[in-house]
Amino acid sequence: MVEFNEDGSLKIPSKLLKNKEERKYKLQKGRCVLIRKEKVSFVPPKKCVLHLKLSEAFPDNQFVNTTYKYFCDKSEVPSKIIKLNEKEFDIEIGTHFKRCSDCTNLINRFKEFLDGNVIEEKGSCSYERGSFGGSSSFCFEDYFD
Repeated sequence: MVEFNEDGSLKIPSKLLKNKEERKYKLQKGRCVLIRKEKVSFVPPKKCVLHLKLSEAFPDNQFVNTTYKYFCDKSEVPSKIIKLNEKEFDIEIGTHFKRCSDCTNLINRFKEFLDGNVIEEKGSCSYERGSFGGSSSFCFEDYFD
């Protein structure tokens, strides 16, 4: 149900306000990583970027490079890590048939290392997990053009 403020604007549901406050707290006080998934190129060859932002509670960022190195050893997709500053990184995910599954594997590696303390934002990413863990929106041109 939609509620309105006195000035006629939409009232933000309390659940959304609570989630926003929890996220803000995690990024300031807790050991947490914010990952925003963006599709950079929508035409083949497609390319995606994971924007990583570390919370203020991390004394160093060495775990990002270590986790990325282990990911590269097991992945098939071409990728590159770019350090923007001490708390922010971009990881470029190149075009490949396993682009989405390898990207998901990288995010899961961060979740495993941080005991689930990862905030994941979908951004412009169109990948959605199907009932069997794969993409429910397979598109031929995503992989073969």
